[in-house]
Amino acid sequence: MSDDTIDRAGTVPPVRDWPAVDLPGTDFDPVLAELMREGPVTRVSLPGGEGWAWLVTRHDDVRRVTDDPRFGREAVMDRQVTRIAPHFVPARGAVGFLDPPHHTRLRRSVAAAFTARGVERVRARSRAMLGELLDAMLRAGPPADLTEAVLSPFPIAVTCELMGVPAADRHRMRTWTRLVLSASHGAEVSERAKREMSACFAGLVALRADSADEDVTSLLGAAVGRGEITLEEAVGLAVLLQLGGEAVTNNIGQMFYLLLTRPELAERLRSEPEIRPRAVDELLRWIPHRNAVGLSRIALADVEVGGVRIRAGDAVYVSYLAANRDPEVFPDPDTIDFARSPNPHLSFGSGPHHCPGGMLTRLETELLVGAVLDRVPGLRLAVPPEDVPFKKGALIRGPEALPVTW
Repeated sequence: MSDDTIDRAGTVPPVRDWPAVDLPGTDFDPVLAELMREGPVTRVSLPGGEGWAWLVTRHDDVRRVTDDPRFGREAVMDRQVTRIAPHFVPARGAVGFLDPPHHTRLRRSVAAAFTARGVERVRARSRAMLGELLDAMLRAGPPADLTEAVLSPFPIAVTCELMGVPAADRHRMRTWTRLVLSASHGAEVSERAKREMSACFAGLVALRADSADEDVTSLLGAAVGRGEITLEEAVGLAVLLQLGGEAVTNNIGQMFYLLLTRPELAERLRSEPEIRPRAVDELLRWIPHRNAVGLSRIALADVEVGGVRIRAGDAVYVSYLAANRDPEVFPDPDTIDFARSPNPHLSFGSGPHHCPGGMLTRLETELLVGAVLDRVPGLRLAVPPEDVPFKKGALIRGPEALPVTW
């Protein structure tokens, strides 16, 4: 332990109040920007929960904390940790709050669906569904709400396709997803939507215990049938994966808001289709995709991070948004550079809890960017940028609607 390591017996960073207010457009959180300037490891208090937590913002430190088994998720279950959502109650046994080896066992059951082969399996159907949505929007004519017409139904439909959710249940899935991920409806509405979604998945998984199909509910049903995971674990994982579809809707909404307010970026993507995969990666790095931070960890031992001694029992958050703007890793980090290489962004997380849907998200985003820009070359906002409504009380940031014309 170095002599200049900060110990709680000596000088420690002050606890900064982080109100996590709704931010307009693609503005970067000014409180997070201040915290990044104050040091690689600071202390914060969020609107919900109790107490304070360490915040880790530097790219290398974020990767270290997320990879280090001395920072665990299961211990969060027994603590009132400061958090963004006032009514959020972690579900015991949920994959997001498991540590290895149980977390590894659960993730392994659906891994095949999220490999390159598994994602490729839904490409043709995804492209067809996207074409149908764009056809309908163009037939109806301008103006249109791009979010309602395309950006919201498409990722949910693709996720349902990968999950094996029947067409008859997809509208309900979309409604439940929105209610679960919003903090503005209150705890009762959110929890009821989660229970209803869980019941739907319980029925689907139970039906597929003998299935040899490769969709997620079939893989989960087979794993339950073999006794590798419980039905409760399978349902919890299915809910978590389904919710990921809404995150794509919000992220791609921010992305199109950015392209429509920075038309030079959109024009470059139209004229140079070969750069789209790299450009999508850079946009994923740059877009501030969430409010504040996600799920916390608890230090299971004393650990030094960024010159700070974090004690066993302390709550710790990492900020992937901050890591993606680390100037030591991303030169001129606030600039969108489609030629940026390498681009080791952490938009899908890091460590054992990284988002399994990274390849699926890239597929959906590349299909959306390509199809919308190519098929609607005159696309532009139908209202001034400041009049585009953004979601209130949402954990994942994005426009409520994206009024466009062409």
